[in-house]
Amino acid sequence: MDHSTASGGAPHLSNSHLSNFSAEVANSWLLPDGVVDVLFEDAQKQEVLRHQLTQQLITHGYQLVCPPMIEYTESLLSEASEDLKRQTFKIIDQLTGRLMGVRADITPQILRIDAHHGGDGIARYCYAGDVIHTLPSGLFGSRTPLQLGAEIFGCASLSADIELIDVLFTMINNLNMSAALHIDLGHVAIFKRLAILAELPDSDTKQLMHLYANKNLPELKRVCQALPMGKDFYALARYGHDMSQLLAKLSDTAQQDTDIATAVDELQRLKEHLQQQWQCDVSIDITELSGYHYHTGIVFNGYINSETQPLVRGGRFDGMQIHNEEPRDATGFSMDVSRLLAHTHLDDPTVVVINYSDMSHADGLKTQALQQQVKSLRQQGCRVTMPLNEHDRPVGLTHRLSIIDDQWQLQAV
Repeated sequence: MDHSTASGGAPHLSNSHLSNFSAEVANSWLLPDGVVDVLFEDAQKQEVLRHQLTQQLITHGYQLVCPPMIEYTESLLSEASEDLKRQTFKIIDQLTGRLMGVRADITPQILRIDAHHGGDGIARYCYAGDVIHTLPSGLFGSRTPLQLGAEIFGCASLSADIELIDVLFTMINNLNMSAALHIDLGHVAIFKRLAILAELPDSDTKQLMHLYANKNLPELKRVCQALPMGKDFYALARYGHDMSQLLAKLSDTAQQDTDIATAVDELQRLKEHLQQQWQCDVSIDITELSGYHYHTGIVFNGYINSETQPLVRGGRFDGMQIHNEEPRDATGFSMDVSRLLAHTHLDDPTVVVINYSDMSHADGLKTQALQQQVKSLRQQGCRVTMPLNEHDRPVGLTHRLSIIDDQWQLQAV
């Protein structure tokens, strides 16, 4: 028997119990790391950005799609990298008992959609939706990004990559942004082709990618001395920011390879286009291989100001074909819209409240005139509050609508 309630009275709580209870109540309001509320002005800004950016894509010929938040893992993760699989929450479908995944990236869903609906010609898609990550990306990264992106399927030429870059800059330049976009270009096909020519085993490939990621040139130089075509792999890190210099340092075998020559030419052409068309800062990093197992050609990251995490990621990848064993050429980019909130601002709103006393005493004609004026103000984008009592005052009030000279008139507060 519980002695604290045996007499029928209320249970006695010790100081330690009260302390634990208070802590539990306080902790119940905490959100997980990497998960935040988007409130008030930021929430409105995020919704405005989402609408403006998707509308820009639609006007450029991209079809809007809205894939589901959950799918069976067989389809959601069939072509996924190990990193994406680790980032994906898994749940059990209570209807079938099958394993489902909560999407951590929308791009794999676009592959599935194109495989079933894209046909054999060129197809353009755009999307915007929430994704959920098991772990944050970076020290202060979000686990709940609002991912927006665009993809082109069915075109193998550089013209598709240039179109996407142009659309991206058009979108960014149409925003009221206080930051510039810096583009970092890469091309995974160069390293992939060298690995094939050198007949590298997977263990050496992984070791090189690790050294590239850590920019460890001394250790890279030591490791490359024992590898076939090691000077070429070292040259990628040492001279991979300048295509002319890189070509001069590569071996004859690498220089004469058609795939490598094509990749170098694509990088040079895309860099020139960015500098001439958009006057933006462009850098090249051949050893940017973070999407090595997914990407197949040109890759790019877009940074704003001095942030270490890219705002935009994009590049070439292989689409799927249901009735054809050959992969479908594809390229695309995606960004986290919530990352734009700190770099954009909305025009100051006009916030109006009706004078409660005038409203509550208005006759039929004045009430009808008030309704028409409120409708007109809201159509102009004003925020108009019909107060519920005399204390009902909206945040950020700028104007009051009152009866002056027997007419409803707007007055600045």
